[in-house]
Amino acid sequence: MLHSLMAWYLAELHAGGYWLVAALMAAESSILPVPSELVIPMAAHVAVTHGSMSVPGVIFAGTVGSWVGASLMYWGARLVGRPLILRYGKFALVPEKKLVQAEAWSDRFGAVGIFVSRLLPVIRHLIGLPAGLVRLHYGWYSLATLAGAALWCSVLAYVGVKAGEDAALLQGDLSRLSLWLIGTALVVGALYYFLVHRLARAVATAARGSSGQ
Repeated sequence: MLHSLMAWYLAELHAGGYWLVAALMAAESSILPVPSELVIPMAAHVAVTHGSMSVPGVIFAGTVGSWVGASLMYWGARLVGRPLILRYGKFALVPEKKLVQAEAWSDRFGAVGIFVSRLLPVIRHLIGLPAGLVRLHYGWYSLATLAGAALWCSVLAYVGVKAGEDAALLQGDLSRLSLWLIGTALVVGALYYFLVHRLARAVATAARGSSGQ
């Protein structure tokens, strides 16, 4: 199944899929489970091996797409409000516990927290909701999102470029691409667990303690 999806995505990218990259990254910045660790490296790989796109173009498309998706999340949360999100968020893969953690993170760290969140999984998908709920200034939110997304897309594009130097992968061995992507996901997952999961939980606990005093 994964190889079929990867083959389809590669075929679409060969046609010059900047719009596809942007659309998938917009979805990735929402509640949809689209992995940027798959979208950007494969696009960068196509850029350096087939020339139908450029690496800067892939980074730009991914950055703009991320900002569009993050903006939709921000304004959706700001207009809908906290009670409805808490009530129905679980049906959209946003359980109350994760929302509270992300909300405390956004309230505590502001635009800097938005920038950092763009570099890490899970919280990257959710951070637009609490930012909208706490009414973080949209201009600063946008700047932090664009900066963080540009850096994240650049890192992932580098992985794709290095993967393009893999001789076996260039011969069409998609299992090699899977290894590259899995390795990237493991590193990012470890960073998330140690730098965000534990910190976000601690911040949320402190916020609850302060509100209870």
